[in-house]
Amino acid sequence: EMTEVDGNAADTEDDEQSSEKDDLKELEKRRQFLEDDARQYPKEKIAYLILLWAGLTVITFLKGGKGVDSVIGLTCADAGFYILVAAQFLWTMGFAAIFGYKNVKGTQARLAVNYPFNEQDVLWDGKKLQFYSFFTFLAGIVAGLIGIGGGMVLGPLMLVMGINPRVSTATTATMILLTSSSVAVMFVMSGLVPWEYALYFFCVCLSGAYIGKTRIDSYVKKTGMSSILVGILATIIAFATIGCVVILFTNLAKVDWCLDGFKAFCTVKTDEDKCPATRLLLGAEELFPY
Repeated sequence: EMTEVDGNAADTEDDEQSSEKDDLKELEKRRQFLEDDARQYPKEKIAYLILLWAGLTVITFLKGGKGVDSVIGLTCADAGFYILVAAQFLWTMGFAAIFGYKNVKGTQARLAVNYPFNEQDVLWDGKKLQFYSFFTFLAGIVAGLIGIGGGMVLGPLMLVMGINPRVSTATTATMILLTSSSVAVMFVMSGLVPWEYALYFFCVCLSGAYIGKTRIDSYVKKTGMSSILVGILATIIAFATIGCVVILFTNLAKVDWCLDGFKAFCTVKTDEDKCPATRLLLGAEELFPY
């Protein structure tokens, strides 16, 4: 009997030691997750963003568009143009799939070690990933169709879903930077940028961003009144909507309320579209190639 009691006591001791080791491992993993999430500039994530941006920029230059010719001479009548469109889509969706998978796995790993999530953190799983992906994709379609920033659609959506307004603002700003900067670089390289306008609006926008970050953001931090950001976003969307309606009716009035339909999807410039002097020079080059 004594032997049996001793054996049970030893097993209990082993279980306690094993439990202590598991607790220490869990604590260490939780500490690592907290340190990773506290980093302001995670190098590997920044590297992924730079790679994504570089790929989009290269494909945009090769494909052309928005009034800028392709650097390799492609037009929308060429099969290569549509191959590059598909490549652009696969490139962005590939990154989305990778980071979606990382988000789900990261949430599962943190839940396993009792990570202290913030009240407004998104606990990623398959359903939430599909839900967010669908509406983000929809925001991109709307932005492309009517020429607004995707953040105008995605920002309010994230607020409705309970995401912290400051996180929502930072996410939409990063998204706009990635989608707009590659096209901006193409315009600059093609000489289509009116620098006086560009520099003026850049300075005005930079000043506004600085004031927003230093004044409004610091006030929100002190008071915890995230509703201020929600109110500002709602006001901007309201003014933008009113502006679009006013421009629509103004332009229709200029053409006697005649809606001429949609533009052709693919229009390729020919020599007939060029001015007479340009056609003359092209003809001279054909006659005297050397």
